[in-house]
Amino acid sequence: MENKGYLDMELLRFSTAGNVDDGKSTLIGRLLYDSKSIFEDQMEAVETASRSRGNEEINLALLTDGLRSEREQGITIDVAYRYFATPRRKFIIADTPGHIQYTRNMVTGASTADLAIILIDVRNGVQEQTLRHSYIASLLGIQHVAVCINKMDLADYSQTVFDEIKDRYLQISKEFRPDCIHFIPVSAKLGDNVVEKSTNMTWYEGHTLLELLETITVKRSTKNIGLRFPVQYVIRPISDNFHDFRGYAGKVAGGTANRGDSIIALPSGQRSKITAITLAEKEIETAHEGVSAAIQLADDIDVGRGDLLVSADDEQPQISQTISLTVCWFNQTPLRAGNRYIIRHTTRETQGIVKSIDSRINISTMEKETGIENLVMNDIAEITLKTATPLVFDHYKKNRTTGSLIFIDQNTFETVGAGMIF
Repeated sequence: MENKGYLDMELLRFSTAGNVDDGKSTLIGRLLYDSKSIFEDQMEAVETASRSRGNEEINLALLTDGLRSEREQGITIDVAYRYFATPRRKFIIADTPGHIQYTRNMVTGASTADLAIILIDVRNGVQEQTLRHSYIASLLGIQHVAVCINKMDLADYSQTVFDEIKDRYLQISKEFRPDCIHFIPVSAKLGDNVVEKSTNMTWYEGHTLLELLETITVKRSTKNIGLRFPVQYVIRPISDNFHDFRGYAGKVAGGTANRGDSIIALPSGQRSKITAITLAEKEIETAHEGVSAAIQLADDIDVGRGDLLVSADDEQPQISQTISLTVCWFNQTPLRAGNRYIIRHTTRETQGIVKSIDSRINISTMEKETGIENLVMNDIAEITLKTATPLVFDHYKKNRTTGSLIFIDQNTFETVGAGMIF
């Protein structure tokens, strides 16, 4: 029964972001340490590593900074994922880099998050990277943002300083900040308001960070637009046990698949009904969002990898070869109008050409700049893309999977950019 209870617990995915040295890794280390989510051998390894580095205290950042280059430089480079649970909820943490050079890694880590923690060093206040990460969080449709104003011990736990930074953040982020925003004064190093309430800031009456993570309500809206099932693979076993079996394997990206439901296969527009849903050779009645399964249809229609099965009775996605989207550019090679890329959207790959760069976001002023000839690494811009074959998509705010795509370099096959369709 205990295992079943654990499996049934709600999962919250959250990411951390902020400037270099704002204390992201230390905050996550403190969260894991104070919530007793660290194994004894892990703690011994961190203590040994801290001593070898000459640290006078245990360096909790080492719990997440796993690469050798990260530990040597004292910065986060790659996205570090950590898993832990409390009696109330399960968590997946994406500890993302703060350095502008690794903004692309921050986009990757935050792309599946329900909540973003934005750290601000109380000594430095709101920085350009603070705005960049906050803006990216809004683009990615993250519903909740927890602004943790860190190192409050270095400001004598001053409420006045906290309020000044809070007001500044609210002022300059008013055009893109989410409706659900929470401000928490913390000291990650000493543990104030991370898991336990701080006795040094009695003026603060809100939640600790862990209390917020355990109690926040996350609403996922993908069920409102009906089934979204990108076909990954057609299963046609040649065996006596599975005569004439044809199943379409994939992961439910929105809504639910139910036996008996009427569906449309896009982009062809052919119609059929779901006759069976198979999960690990066992038939089930319903496959919910996030479940990988094989779907069988009543009719022998032409469906293959890259097609999308959708509910016949619900809102339909758009189908087009010309798409306007917001792109985050990841690569040192600039994006220019006329450049060609491999476009990966759900399980479909096609060729695409950039028709135009319509505007670029100035992170410092939040203004849209026009007349831009190229995008450099970490630029965020609105572009128009033309694809060789039609894409079937929703707006990103309705469905993250069908509303996003990535750009792949045709020569190196490296991911060079990510786009959100609005």
